[in-house]
Amino acid sequence: MPSNRFQCSRMPLGSPSEPKERQNVNSLRKGNPTMRLTMPLLLALAAATLTSVGCDSEAEQNRLTLLEQENTELRTKLDERNKALDAANGELRQANENLRNQAEDFATQAEGWQAQSAGSFDNIEGVTATYGPNDITIAVEGDVLFDSGRTTLKTAAKNSLNRVTEILRAQYPGNSIIVAGHTDTDPIRKSGHKSNHHLGFERGWAVRNYLKGRGIDAGDIAVMSYGPDRPMSSSKQSRRVEIVVAQ
Repeated sequence: MPSNRFQCSRMPLGSPSEPKERQNVNSLRKGNPTMRLTMPLLLALAAATLTSVGCDSEAEQNRLTLLEQENTELRTKLDERNKALDAANGELRQANENLRNQAEDFATQAEGWQAQSAGSFDNIEGVTATYGPNDITIAVEGDVLFDSGRTTLKTAAKNSLNRVTEILRAQYPGNSIIVAGHTDTDPIRKSGHKSNHHLGFERGWAVRNYLKGRGIDAGDIAVMSYGPDRPMSSSKQSRRVEIVVAQ
């Protein structure tokens, strides 16, 4: 009577009918020489790769750190230069402001001088006042002051000089004064003076002495002569004595 039990036959290990998966497992169990050589190489390669990646990452981090330091230094230098530039611009603005203030003060002072003096020297016989940025020139006609070729003041000249002296003492006390003698270009013929320069100086000295006698400090007065070197449009205008009052 046939048996109902299931009977399975055992096939030899590694036989052709054995599944490939099992054959591979069996090969590993038997210690396949190729696999034994390949695995260490793979592990070494993986370790080298990790080491290389780690070194590259550290080098990149160092490079980034250096770049950040350089960037910080450059920003610091830029800030310092910007601050220096701002300071220089501030000083320049202040200097310009000071110059503007000085110019305004000077203009105000000049206006004050003109306001004081424009009317002061008006209506004085033979006197003309000219206002410059640094001085006032009071020209007195030579024919009002002196006779031809002479250095002695006329009596009528003293009236004009008295009024000039009063203004100088009242409005410009202590200011430096230059008294300059001028002549025409005609050569000296009859007078005893060696030249027009000598004549111009003697006339300037006569005016200086008169101002001194009327209360102007002699230490504030200097005398010089231009002679014929600065002629005017006519001989009459050229013969003059200028009293230059410095600011």
